[in-house]
Amino acid sequence: QVQLVESGGGLVQAGGSLRLSCAASGVTFSSYGMGWFRQAPGKERDFVAATSRISWTGSSTYYADSVKGRSTISRDNAKNTVYLQMNSLKPEDTAVYYCAARSKRAGAISNPDEYDYWGQGTQVTVSS
Repeated sequence: QVQLVESGGGLVQAGGSLRLSCAASGVTFSSYGMGWFRQAPGKERDFVAATSRISWTGSSTYYADSVKGRSTISRDNAKNTVYLQMNSLKPEDTAVYYCAARSKRAGAISNPDEYDYWGQGTQVTVSS
């Protein structure tokens, strides 16, 4: 049984930082691309960041323009965990953040429809 469990969300003031974690179980972690998405009330689920599955060259990272330069995605394959470090947070970053796992090698890593498994989400609230 595949499980993705997010943690690390919370309430933070604008300009602050948070590190989200997503622990995976029931999958061969290195064979999955891992992504972070977010969904604000009344809005669609948006891509935030992703790291590709591990290949012989390592893994690649991808970011939405809205978080590029402020966020870093990383993965610890020994711990089956992916992280999202978010800095210089803004009120518009407020959303539920979801972790997702993707087995595809090709396709659009930013497309939520291409992910196989999802976590339950963690709330991030940034106050102004």
